[in-house]
Amino acid sequence: MKMQKNSKMVHYEVIQNCLVIYISNDLDHHTVTLLRDYSDRLIEAGNIRHIVFDFTDVDFMDSSGIGLIMGRYKKVMFLGGKAAVSHVGEMVNRIFGLSGLYKIIEKYDTAKDAVEALTKGGKAV
Repeated sequence: MKMQKNSKMVHYEVIQNCLVIYISNDLDHHTVTLLRDYSDRLIEAGNIRHIVFDFTDVDFMDSSGIGLIMGRYKKVMFLGGKAAVSHVGEMVNRIFGLSGLYKIIEKYDTAKDAVEALTKGGKAV
């Protein structure tokens, strides 16, 4: 199953049982509020097990972004799933490292790599 929804800041795609969120804006309080509400609805609809955040166009992320990722991680973890990130730039990578998020969230080069690994048990980078 493949589903898509687009907005100016976020593009959602469901591939198999993975929700892929392509973020195309800085991840701050305003972006997080919209993203959290819609992604939670998709997860709670019942067909999502894993979640992938693609950071291709993100140069900045504040603490609300960390909270967003942690909250979605907890939701899929309780469903037996995992969370992953892809296309992480230098600034966001530093935030992930300092916050300890890489201890629980896997990092991949591309969203496609992440989906393949999560649905087939591949390796993170």
